[in-house]
Amino acid sequence: MHHSFYKSRVTEQSSIQPATPNGDVPTVFEGIVRNFCLAATYNRTSIVLAPHILYTRHDELFVDGVVVERDGQPPREPKVGTFKLVGLQGIALTDRPFFRDPLFQPGEVKYQGVTLMAVEPA
Repeated sequence: MHHSFYKSRVTEQSSIQPATPNGDVPTVFEGIVRNFCLAATYNRTSIVLAPHILYTRHDELFVDGVVVERDGQPPREPKVGTFKLVGLQGIALTDRPFFRDPLFQPGEVKYQGVTLMAVEPA
């Protein structure tokens, strides 16, 4: 009896582990709430992202934000980009603050009813 209890605990813990792509969600939330950029790799490119919103589309998580640095260089032009959360590798919170970009339009139709977290207006 004790052995089966141990076995079920191990199974329960290991069933939590495969969901690690979602382990990045708290980091993204923190970046949005505290207005701090995230460092990550996207399509083998090192980026620093000012995350503005986390939302769902077709049961997938997406982050829209402004890339403030790509491979150590500022982007040619500022724009709000869309990133599939599972495509962002090695997400880490930085100590680089950001301000809500005027290009970000939280009222867009694609965010209606699917927003999990968004930056607050200034």
